[in-house]
Amino acid sequence: MKKYIAKRVIISVITLLVILLILFLMLELMPGSPFNDEKLTDAQRAVLNAKYGLDQPIVIRFVNYIKSMLSGDFGVSYSISKNTPITALLETRLPISLRLGGQAILIGTIIGLILGIIAAIKHNTIYDTITTVISVLGVSLPSYVFAMTLIYSVGFKLKWLPLLYQEGAPFKSSIMPTISLCMFTVATVARFTRTEMLEVLGSDYMLLAESKGINSFRLIFRHALRNALIPIITVLAPLVVGLMTGSLVIEKLFSIPGIGSLLVSAIQSNDYNVVVALTFIYSLMYIGIMLVVDILYGVIDPRIRLAKDDTSGK
Repeated sequence: MKKYIAKRVIISVITLLVILLILFLMLELMPGSPFNDEKLTDAQRAVLNAKYGLDQPIVIRFVNYIKSMLSGDFGVSYSISKNTPITALLETRLPISLRLGGQAILIGTIIGLILGIIAAIKHNTIYDTITTVISVLGVSLPSYVFAMTLIYSVGFKLKWLPLLYQEGAPFKSSIMPTISLCMFTVATVARFTRTEMLEVLGSDYMLLAESKGINSFRLIFRHALRNALIPIITVLAPLVVGLMTGSLVIEKLFSIPGIGSLLVSAIQSNDYNVVVALTFIYSLMYIGIMLVVDILYGVIDPRIRLAKDDTSGK
C-alpha cells in the first residue's frame, strides 16, 4: 500500500509542476501586461517590469517562483491591490469559498446518498419517481436559478434570511448559497447511487447473501453500498473541487467575497501573480482530491490496487 501511495504522490507532484509551467507559458503569450495604465510611458513600464522581475527569461522566473512558492510566498498583486501580498488576499477570501463549498458537498452528498438508496430499495414506487424528478431538475437547472428563487421567496418575500452575504452573520448568510450550490450534487449523487445500487442489488452474489438470511440493513450498507461507491466517488471528485473553490455566479448573486470573483478580476487585469496563485490552488486541490480518490479505490476494493501493481510490474 505504501508503494502504491508513493507512486501516486510522485505522479501528482510532477503533474502539478507541468501545469504551472504551461500556465507560465500561456501568460507569457497573453497580450498586454499588468501595467496597462495609459498614463505610463514605455520607460516607466520597463522600470516596473524590472522591479517585479518580469523582464527576466521565463525559465528563471519559473524557477524563482517555485522556490518562493515552497516557502509560502506567492508574490504580490500587480494591479488588483498593488503591492499587497497575495497570501493576504487569500486569507480572507479562501476560507469563505472553502466553507461554502464544503457545506454544499457535505449536505449534497448525504442527501443524494439517502435519496439514491431509497430510490433503489423502493424501485418503481412513488419514492423512486420523486428521486428521479429531483435528479432531473437538479441536473437541468443551473445553480443560479435555485439561487434567484431562494432570493425572491425566502430573502425578499419572507425575509427569513439576508439577501446578500454579511460578514457579521456568516452562517445565516451562507444558507441560501449552500442550498443553491448543493442541488447539482444532490441530483448527481442520487442518480448515480440509484443506478449503481440497482445493479448491485440485482447481482447474483447479493441474491445469494439475501438467501442466507443476512440482515437487510447490513446487506444494503455493508455490501451493496460499498460496491456502488467507486463510481459515485469518481463522479463526486471533480464536483468537490468545483464547489470548494467557489462558484462565480453564486458569489456574484450573493455578493460573496470568495476567490471566484478574485480570479476573474485577476485575468481581466493581467495580474499574473494572482492568476498563477489561484490556478495553483485550483490545481493543487484537484490533484489532491484525485489522489485521495485513487487511494480510496484501493481501500474500498483492494483488487484495483493489486491490478495496477501487477500492470506496472509487467
